[in-house]
Amino acid sequence: MLGLVESRLDNVTHRLGFASSRSEARQLVQHGHLLINGKRVDIPSYLLQPGDTIEVREKSRGFKFIAASLAQVERRAQLSWLELDKANFKGTFKGAPVRDELNEPPIREQYIVEYYSR
Repeated sequence: MLGLVESRLDNVTHRLGFASSRSEARQLVQHGHLLINGKRVDIPSYLLQPGDTIEVREKSRGFKFIAASLAQVERRAQLSWLELDKANFKGTFKGAPVRDELNEPPIREQYIVEYYSR
């Protein structure tokens, strides 16, 4: 379940550093500023497949908030399942997220299981 949530386009957009928050990433996606494998996608819940490339559209690269967010990307932890090409505003979704890298904020799966088992 966590793998599915982490594979969403809005989440990966945030994790790559194109947006400083998930809500900002969601808005970027909804307004059509991203390309997936060269095609415009505006569905935040779009599930990425291994090997998909995420790219900021050419005319959207001048947005100051995208540049500001990318400038802060070095402060974030590097994730093994994502690859960022900062100079070209591109990222690659390599595959399923590694559970050990998903601890920000701490997640207690048992609470989720208990909630949905009712």
